Formats: sequence, structure tokens, C-alpha cells
Amino acid sequence: MADPMKIRARLKGDTADIRVLMSHPMETGQRKDAAGKLVPAHYIQNISITLAGKTVVEGQLNTAVSRNPVFGFKVKGAKAGDKVVIHWVDTNGDQRTDETTVTAG
Repeated sequence: MADPMKIRARLKGDTADIRVLMSHPMETGQRKDAAGKLVPAHYIQNISITLAGKTVVEGQLNTAVSRNPVFGFKVKGAKAGDKVVIHWVDTNGDQRTDETTVTAG
């Protein structure tokens, strides 16, 4: 299981500025190890973000994303105290879900 995500969700007006750091190796399947063998592909495939129980972002990733990716989103209609839940699934079937609440300013 991967390390917990680092999530920040700050309210600016009625818009939540959400930033997340996902700890993940994001292996492309094209790199070789010290013995010259290909390191198997292992990367986050799907992510979803919910705000106050409503899905606001869904996306699919591929091999072009770096290790430990950082993503940022702006979501209108947020309120201080709303729960933000971020969930991802990788190519090995591993999953991670973490949450935070939106804070004012």
C-alpha cells in the first residue's frame, strides 16, 4: 500500500483550490533494472475526487506522469468544512483513498 496522499484544500471565495501529492513509483514499463531486465509497468490509472459527496473530477492517467505526481484542481461551489475524498487505482489493482476538509482562506 502506498503512503498517504498529502492533500490541501483551501477556500477562496466559493472556489476550493485543491492540491494533492500522490506517493507512487509511476513505472512506465520501459526502464531497465541493473540486470538489464525491464521493470514492469506500475502506475496510477484512474483518479477520482469527490467534494461533499459529489464527484467533481474523474481522470485516467498513463505512463507520461512522473513519480510522486502532484495535481491541482479548482472547484466552484465549495464551502468551508466540505469533505474532499481522493481515490486512485493503479495497474496492479492497488488502491488508495484519503480525505481532508476544505479550510477557509
